[in-house]
Amino acid sequence: MIASFFSVTGHVATVCLEDQRSVNAEWYTTICLPKVIAEIRKSNFKRRIILHHDNAGSHTAKKTNDYLTAQSIDLLHHPPYSPDLAPCDFFLFPKVKDQMRGMRFSSPEEAVDAYKMHIFEMSNSDWHNCYEEWFHRMNKCIDVAGEYFEKQ
Repeated sequence: MIASFFSVTGHVATVCLEDQRSVNAEWYTTICLPKVIAEIRKSNFKRRIILHHDNAGSHTAKKTNDYLTAQSIDLLHHPPYSPDLAPCDFFLFPKVKDQMRGMRFSSPEEAVDAYKMHIFEMSNSDWHNCYEEWFHRMNKCIDVAGEYFEKQ
């Protein structure tokens, strides 16, 4: 499992889940988020941080919300049953999956290295286009008051 974080300007951080453990609020708040926040704050310690989470259990857990509040991090809420609104689901994973299709790896670490390599090779315009598409999808959701809709 890999947790990837990115902004409109590109990749921010990738955190790997070691030893094939499950992603839970404990791992997310004690290992993953501290690494990501430290990386974001390297360039500007006082920078406002806003995260967009989907509705995964580790993202919606009380422990996670308490941690984010303590770190003064704002959270954009995600409508239920809307994987089409998560940039990782509609942009990042399909793009990397297409590039890695057919590749074989001798270890999990080798697969993670290949994944990171593909992320680092993405251009600034790729990331910018991702966010343009995300805004378009979010506006579409707002226009239908959060109701589910098929592709239109």
